[in-house]
Amino acid sequence: MNKPSPADSVLALLAQALDRISGALDRMAPPAAVQADFGAADAFIWQAASKRLEPVKRVNRVDMRLLKGIDRMRDTLLENTERFARGLPANNALLWGARGMGKSSLVKAVHAQVCAEQKGKTGFKLVEIHREDIESLPGLMAILREAPHRFIVFCDDLSFEHEDTSYKSLKAVLEGGIEGRPDNVILYATSNRRHLMAREMVENERATAINPGEAVEEKVSLSDRFGLWLGFHRCSQDEFLAMVDGYVAHYKLPVDAETLRREALEWATTRGARSGRVAWQFIQDLAGRLGVPLKD
Repeated sequence: MNKPSPADSVLALLAQALDRISGALDRMAPPAAVQADFGAADAFIWQAASKRLEPVKRVNRVDMRLLKGIDRMRDTLLENTERFARGLPANNALLWGARGMGKSSLVKAVHAQVCAEQKGKTGFKLVEIHREDIESLPGLMAILREAPHRFIVFCDDLSFEHEDTSYKSLKAVLEGGIEGRPDNVILYATSNRRHLMAREMVENERATAINPGEAVEEKVSLSDRFGLWLGFHRCSQDEFLAMVDGYVAHYKLPVDAETLRREALEWATTRGARSGRVAWQFIQDLAGRLGVPLKD
């Protein structure tokens, strides 16, 4: 048998090294985007790491009839969403204000309402993107742009902290980027902050920037790119009690009106707040004490 020549040995070693390099590059490469099955559900969660849309079989939402004290915001957002679903011009929406007043619940309820109005059609989808994945928004837009459906892209509790530059990805998608927002996509976001930035961030810009006016404009112009602003404010005592009464009637809880009023106000006092969230927490406590399951 002929002994391998030195050149053959070098080539064999080189081939082995190239195989190892090729394998390492394959392992380092990001996973390929998985084609979304939009027929699997009406709602999805964007998984930025794997670049895929995870279907949500059962959305955690509240019936729109149970959302009390936000009638004007409800009607405005519903009308905007209905126009978009019909292919008409509509605005991106920022729902801002007091915590626990039903901002995210309203977005999900409006989606459900419009889906019901479409009478069995499955072309209107809700896609949730997490706050920490905002930088991947352009990639999500590229996927949705090619789909034969219309989408609400929803980000709950959106806000930005000092030195956080991911808001620039959102600005480009909302308005100003070379591609812009796809015609079949609308963005809804909720936040406790009207300008999505902490007040101290804006004040710090005024105090330290060479041109404070321009620096502040850079920070606050993001919220200006939402064409529809809906402000949610703390509810009155009567509105809080109306929320509680609505839940009691819906779930048919056996409690007399006087006892309900007294216990509901006591609950709100101990929580230090009146809101839709506090009303729902009270109802869960009341139903538990009464031994009544909360089933729709």
